[in-house]
This record gives sequence, structure tokens and C-alpha cells, in this order.
Amino acid sequence: MKLLVGLGNPGGQYEGNRHNIGFMAVDAIARANGISGWKSKNSGLLAEGTIGSERVLLLKPQTFMNKSGDSVQKVASFYKIEPADIVVFYDELDLAPGKVRVKIGGGNGGHNGLRSIDPQIGLDYKRVRLGIGHPGKEFVTHHVLGDFAKADKAWLDPLLDDIGRHTGMLLAGDDAGFMNKLALAAKGTEEPKPAPKAQSHIRQARTSKPQAEVPKSGPMADMLNKLFGKGE
Repeated sequence: MKLLVGLGNPGGQYEGNRHNIGFMAVDAIARANGISGWKSKNSGLLAEGTIGSERVLLLKPQTFMNKSGDSVQKVASFYKIEPADIVVFYDELDLAPGKVRVKIGGGNGGHNGLRSIDPQIGLDYKRVRLGIGHPGKEFVTHHVLGDFAKADKAWLDPLLDDIGRHTGMLLAGDDAGFMNKLALAAKGTEEPKPAPKAQSHIRQARTSKPQAEVPKSGPMADMLNKLFGKGE
């Protein structure tokens, strides 16, 4: 069994926060794979289902971000799930909005959710970093705990849909393929650049050359006629 964890803060006032993109990702996975029946258990909301042939547990800790590890550890212990079978989705300031990176192990990067999880289950779990952009040090708290803007929907909704659609690749260990699928989806949301207008008058000015006047009679005309086979 795999445990897929989305990090966020519980409560309606935090629902649209950038910090809650982990919750959003797990909800998208549930929608895409027909998983429902969320239950309150082990300090979190849990839902069980299958993705492909893999049994999965979806978890949204309800302990607030800085105590996420309490819920993750309880669920992992109760269901006897090893860190290698745990995937955590969370917001990443150091990635541009819509960018996704997957890694196993490493530091917590100052993220309070990971800072809580690492001491309780170790470092050898899979991390899916979901970029939300960095606004500058003095604005981090407001940015992270602020809601996504309406303009963000252009990349956020397709990203979440594709996370749900391609999670099976993560479960199969194809992390590079998963990231590639999401990168291609992100490119598809970019507005095409207008083609440059043809500057025909400039091209004509550059390529047009004055035509030399060909003499119709005289020594020059006689010579040309001989060269091109028109002489008598």
C-alpha cells in the first residue's frame, strides 16, 4: 500500500491558500481516480482506493502544518507503511509557479510540514515539490498564507488535473516521466506568441536592384548576340 500525503492547514479560511496546494493535489488525485469516503482518523482525513493496480491511502493531516508529522507517523505506523512507500505533496517557494520537482530525501528547505515529518518517519520518502514562486523574504508569510489569485487558475487547474491523471507514474517509480508530463501540460497553457508581421517593403528594398539597360544596337549589341547565339 502507498500513502499519498497532501500538506496544508485545516479550515475554510485556509482552503485557497498557496500553502494548501498539497491538500489540493491530493483532492485532485481523489477526483481523477474515483476515490471518496473521507474519514477522520489518526489526526487526519483519510480515504482509501486504488490507482491502477496499486492500493493507496490518501491523507490530509488535520494537525496544522507544523505538526503534520504527528498524523503521518500515526497512519504509517497503523498501516505498517514504510517511508519508501510514502509520497508527500507540498508547496515550494524556490520553484516558479506551476513547476514541479520530485526527489527522495534531502533537507526540509525551511518547510514546517517537512520539518515535522522528518524526525518521525525519517528522510527516505518521496517529495513532490509544487512551485508557488518566491515573493522576496519580507513578503513570504503573506504570500504563503494568501490565496491563489484568479490569474493563477490558468496554470493551477491544469496542473492539479494532470497530477491526478498521472499519479500512477509516481507510484510505478517513473518520477522523470511524471515530471515530463506535467511540464508538457504547463507549456500547453502558455499563450502563443503572435507571428511577426511581414515587412515586405523592407525586403523589396533590400533585394530589388536596378536592371542594367541592354543596348539594342552597336558594338556591344553585336558582341552579346554572338555570345548568346543570336548572331548571324
